[in-house]
Amino acid sequence: MSAQRPQPRLYLFTPLLDDTATFASALDAVLAAGDVAAVLLRLGDADERTLINRVKSIAAVVQRRDIALLLDGLPDIVGRAGADGAHLTGVETLQGALATLKPDRIAGVGGLRSRHDAMLAGEANADYVMFGEPDRRSNPGKRPPLAAILERVEWWAELFQSPCVGYAAAADEIRLLAEVEADFVALGEWIWNEPGGARAAVAAAAGNVTAAAT
Repeated sequence: MSAQRPQPRLYLFTPLLDDTATFASALDAVLAAGDVAAVLLRLGDADERTLINRVKSIAAVVQRRDIALLLDGLPDIVGRAGADGAHLTGVETLQGALATLKPDRIAGVGGLRSRHDAMLAGEANADYVMFGEPDRRSNPGKRPPLAAILERVEWWAELFQSPCVGYAAAADEIRLLAEVEADFVALGEWIWNEPGGARAAVAAAAGNVTAAAT
């Protein structure tokens, strides 16, 4: 791996949550299993006050470990809920949220359909770009072929300094994304359904990332 880029760190997706209080205790043990840089909190629909309270219950677990807590969308409540930033889908959504999030909060972006979209996100000063996560808009659940995702991550890593996140939809994608120099490897919500448990899945992911660096 390039000397310019350190070993990738993990970026953990939560399931879509309503009961964050119960989930928080399970999450704490999982975060101890590997080098997790960020958690993306995905919340079900609720009124604003309820959403803020749910964020706070997860923030108490995540941030005490010096891990960034990002919200899946919801940029308008990031500051009041005490989160570290938001993950936005698409360049237009990113651009619309920048005034709310910057300069104090993280504004990351996925849902990038092309190299051009990725470059526009970079020019807009996105804190990171993500490649490979499932489509949530026009064709929910669909994602590009793995070969195309790896090519896109490698292209970004070679040409740009701003961080890139490669989304792993299964355990066997983790090492491949690390090898093409993703700065972060995102573990989708599949890890919460692994037969050995999420803690073991994160520990194994951390091992794969380390192996890719040697």
